[in-house]
Amino acid sequence: MLAEAAPRVPISSAPPPQTAGRPAWWVRALSRVPLAALYGITGAAGWLAYRVVPYRARLVHDSLAKAFPDFTEDQLRGVRRRFCLGFAQMLAELVKGPALSPAEIRRRVRIVNLEEPRALLAQGQSVLLVAAHQCNWEWMLLALSLELGYPLDAAYKPLVNQWAEREMGKLRTRFGSRLVPAQELLPDILKRQGVTRAVAMVADQEPTKSERKYWTQFLNRDTAFYMGPEEIARVTRFPVFFIAMRRRARGYYEMEFLPLAAAGRAMPPGALTERYARLVEEQIRAAPPDWPWSHKRWRLRKSVYQDR
Repeated sequence: MLAEAAPRVPISSAPPPQTAGRPAWWVRALSRVPLAALYGITGAAGWLAYRVVPYRARLVHDSLAKAFPDFTEDQLRGVRRRFCLGFAQMLAELVKGPALSPAEIRRRVRIVNLEEPRALLAQGQSVLLVAAHQCNWEWMLLALSLELGYPLDAAYKPLVNQWAEREMGKLRTRFGSRLVPAQELLPDILKRQGVTRAVAMVADQEPTKSERKYWTQFLNRDTAFYMGPEEIARVTRFPVFFIAMRRRARGYYEMEFLPLAAAGRAMPPGALTERYARLVEEQIRAAPPDWPWSHKRWRLRKSVYQDR
């Protein structure tokens, strides 16, 4: 069952500037198309991306082969095919997102164990929520915005295209969440210490060369992880939860909240990031097609002088 909805707490923060303006007429028109029809359209695109004009086929194949060395070529092709189709399904769901009612979002995204972070929020304790790019992370934000019952700040990386930035901002904030650029997240948290809220971030992106990073073995490769969640937890002493997301069927998902760190607990450097990496890896291995293998995740190379 869905977690029982708590009374909404008014959110006084104004939406970010990129949410201003009316959406393009064709965005509104597409969002009104039945989801089954959108699946048909994007499914054809997914098939083309797999069979006719392979989308980053070599990158996807090589990443899968290194992550799953025991897979046969047939198994690797099967995962790549399901990845292309699953990514196409997410595109359909993204297009449909602006028109989905709260009831429909609640029906399609089941939430498990929200009671623990919500109980902390009820005590005036803000929480940090971390997730990965597994399944449909956009619907994850919409469902959480509806069900949490407390202010929700979501970290994001601004898009270069202004139109896409505006439209994605509207989608992500339509149920009351507040967007904060990732680079401004910690200063924003410290500036608004008096606001009890959840802070959410998707943290499995590759860090830039200038960012602090933590190296670990992830999917059988030396992998750099962004240390933002760990640094925020260290400074704020917020309790930290991992949001695991699973695909139950086409267009239906489950979110589960798993404790990562207790409030006020000091952890050794890298410990929280390592726990996060292991949970992300665990859910990828449970459902390989649901992670974005076409993303260039391993461009950074670990120096022989770099400590783990």
